[in-house]
Amino acid sequence: MPNDPVARTPGAKRAAPGEFVFDLGSVQKIQGGPAYSTAHGPCIEGDRMIVGLMRMAAGTGAEPHSHPNEQWIYVLEGTFHADIGGKEIDVKPGSVVYIPANTIHAGKATPDGDVVFFTVKDASHSLHGIKAT
Repeated sequence: MPNDPVARTPGAKRAAPGEFVFDLGSVQKIQGGPAYSTAHGPCIEGDRMIVGLMRMAAGTGAEPHSHPNEQWIYVLEGTFHADIGGKEIDVKPGSVVYIPANTIHAGKATPDGDVVFFTVKDASHSLHGIKAT
């Protein structure tokens, strides 16, 4: 529709007025952080929330980065090894990770398998963060 709002994240699907259900299997996959991460998957944006179903291949992941929006990560498959604000953690399926706004963090799938996670961010910024220098 010509008057649909534009997504903040390049390539993401922006929820249109009256659009309530999304088949993540048919939504275009995008890079979770093109400059710093191997995560990829479908991403949908609403007015106040951004959601994504991301996959990181075994042994790959995200370099240190931050973003001005807070983030939640729910691990569905694999083991996610992360460093959040200098604290290292290993996250198994069924656990939720909270990353406060502007916190430098990194994470990767362990070498034994891919990590699949559902992520939620507030829409004050796009899905993409800024690589730490």
